[in-house]
Amino acid sequence: MSLPPYRLVVFDFDGTLADSFPWFAGVINGVADRYGFARIAEHETETLRGMDARGIVRHLGIPAWKLPLITRHMHRLAARDIGGIRLFPGVPDLLADLDGAGLRLGIASSNREATIRRALGPAARHFTHYTCGASLFGKARRLRALIRDASLAPSAALYVGDEIRDHQAATEAGCAFGAVTWGYTRADALAARTPEHLFADPAAIGRTVVSTPPQGIGKCTALRPAGLPIAPSARHVNVR
Repeated sequence: MSLPPYRLVVFDFDGTLADSFPWFAGVINGVADRYGFARIAEHETETLRGMDARGIVRHLGIPAWKLPLITRHMHRLAARDIGGIRLFPGVPDLLADLDGAGLRLGIASSNREATIRRALGPAARHFTHYTCGASLFGKARRLRALIRDASLAPSAALYVGDEIRDHQAATEAGCAFGAVTWGYTRADALAARTPEHLFADPAAIGRTVVSTPPQGIGKCTALRPAGLPIAPSARHVNVR
């Protein structure tokens, strides 16, 4: 039996494992009023879903100095509301399958670890590495540290996420990137970045990482967008 193409699969959380976009859409205009940036009109949503994070920040007129304040406030709101945020269908089975195949699993997210663990519930036991609370543009450093903490080369890791900034983080960290088509960023915008993999549903992740060799950079394993609607022994990465 051949070894899996990756030894470590690291997931983003919001929009990748958890269906948090409806929650985000429900709170963002209240946050805009509180911190004095532009509200998001309903007709703008699809346009914003095609932008990277820097483009969204510019569009909304958010000064850089406010980003940490807004991030902390969003973390508090997420912790308050996490009971109403569910994992995407198929995610618990995917995590169990990857764990059962001997792959190591990690989380690299801007959200807080405690909030993520609550949302994962029993599925948190499948993860051995967490690096959480990254700044809006700080995921690459966190991701590099997580891979280093796992004592692996970047080529042995796959980062799975739903945003352009996730792709940028994986590129800077030197690992492969798998884009999911059911999260915050539109599938066409992600495909334009030519990730190594473009996943149409959670099961496709398992099929790819367990049985398919990694593709060359810029070669997507799927191009069809889908209309999809912590363990005590875990090791932690502290990046200062």
